Amino acid sequence: MSSMLKIYADKADVGMRLDVFLKNELENFSRNMIQRMIIYEQVLVNGDAERAGRKIKSGDIITVDIPAPVVPNIKAEDIPLDVLFEDEHILVLNKPQGMVVHPAPGHYSGTLVNALLFHCGSLSGINGVLRPGIVHRLDRDTSGALVVAKNDIAHTSLSQQMAAHEALRKYHALVRNTVKDDGGIVNEPIGRHMIDRKRMTVTQRGKPATTHYMVLERYGQGNSAYTYIEALLVTGRTHQIRVHMTHIGHPLLGDPVYGKGSDIRFPGGQALHAKVLGFTHPHTGEYMEYEAALPEYFLKYI
Repeated sequence: MSSMLKIYADKADVGMRLDVFLKNELENFSRNMIQRMIIYEQVLVNGDAERAGRKIKSGDIITVDIPAPVVPNIKAEDIPLDVLFEDEHILVLNKPQGMVVHPAPGHYSGTLVNALLFHCGSLSGINGVLRPGIVHRLDRDTSGALVVAKNDIAHTSLSQQMAAHEALRKYHALVRNTVKDDGGIVNEPIGRHMIDRKRMTVTQRGKPATTHYMVLERYGQGNSAYTYIEALLVTGRTHQIRVHMTHIGHPLLGDPVYGKGSDIRFPGGQALHAKVLGFTHPHTGEYMEYEAALPEYFLKYI
């Protein structure tokens, strides 16, 4: 069955094209999909069908008839996992670089979810059949510590801790140029880029985002300068560390999206690793903290 969604435009949206406005609101839909929905009158503005280029006005009410998704059959696959901890409630693992966390168009096999279905059998169903057990995610090319929920109670508890900024998430990264200060805080909102929809950016239209960083080591000089940092996430926005460090002039080494022009390519993608993950166990109430070892290729670059 399809579902109806009502979106209310405000002053910040005035003058935006209808299709662009909807792309900002419906992040999982491509612009082509949204334009097709507009053509077939699945999108109404104040009760009337409109063109994709119709400019948004303050107070507009946009109704979207979202079609029911076609759910593929996600199969269990015998993929090795680097497990740091496991009991009947949760599983903590060290995700390898290059592994997609959950199935999505173009990635219905070889994902962490495929591996978890084989390894665990039973997982939390809160996020549906495509994301069973997935409480939080790491980018495909980001390695490191990640926790999975095996039941809905554990999932709810862990999600609430993430939302309340109670979970500890420390990352290690190699960034370009010399970071002069020994540490600092980037407190800038992050949202979807208005033109390149695959990118996030610092924008006042975005959601609050805060990253603390600390210098661990500095290497080289001039154009060959790099800095090894630890980043502490307060919030957990998409690409947050990558966007924030780029914003202050220090894109991650090897980042294909935000670090173009790097004279050294980090193997496989951005030099970012989720090093430490801490949280309260949803069943025992005990605080737990796990450290994921840096991959060998990361150590070589250091």
